[in-house]
Amino acid sequence: MDTLFREDAYARDCIATVTAVDERGIRLDRTVFYPTGGGQPGDSGALRFDGLEVRIRDTVKGDGADDIIHVPEEGQPLPAPGTAVEAVIDWERRYRHMRMHTALHLLCAVVPGSVTGGQIGADKSRLDFNVPAESLDKDAIAEAVNRLIAADSPVGTQWITDEEMAAKPELVRTMSVKPPTGSGRVRLLSVENVDLQPCGGTHVARTGEIGGIEVTKIENKGKQNRRVVIALKD
Repeated sequence: MDTLFREDAYARDCIATVTAVDERGIRLDRTVFYPTGGGQPGDSGALRFDGLEVRIRDTVKGDGADDIIHVPEEGQPLPAPGTAVEAVIDWERRYRHMRMHTALHLLCAVVPGSVTGGQIGADKSRLDFNVPAESLDKDAIAEAVNRLIAADSPVGTQWITDEEMAAKPELVRTMSVKPPTGSGRVRLLSVENVDLQPCGGTHVARTGEIGGIEVTKIENKGKQNRRVVIALKD
């Protein structure tokens, strides 16, 4: 499958061909739909064909690295294999995920300690850090992240080999999720002079697009496990 979102996170639609349909959902030969992974929710949207529209409520990974399943809402007529469809994502929801995901990379750069978990949402997102509570100040964290946002730094991706990844374990900040290896290369997310780490998600092109965040709360989730929750300001 051609995963268009990996090369262009701003692609909102594409023309594709249905390759398979079963009880799990619909597979296409190419897609702009991001599948659930790395804490980022799968895209929702629609597949349009022959004057019909199938609403897609979720997108998930299938059996292989590039096997993506588009999960339809129930009770809809499904396209047969070989059907040409227009695949269209819910852009407003995806764009909020892109802004949130990039904001979490800035949060990761601001807060010391390893990341033990995280979750991205359109309304709020979080990262869990292995760090003492007394070292975290809600207002100071928000101010530091918003300075990085205001700097409007470029955000991009680059690829390194599995061997290069193995030689640079310091690039991995997340303890709970290991970067995918085995395909020969690993995708890195780069925020210029701020952050560089493995990530397969979708992000904005510049930090200024995030628009500002607030830290809504810091929760105690264990002896040294602190959850930092953020929300976009708009």
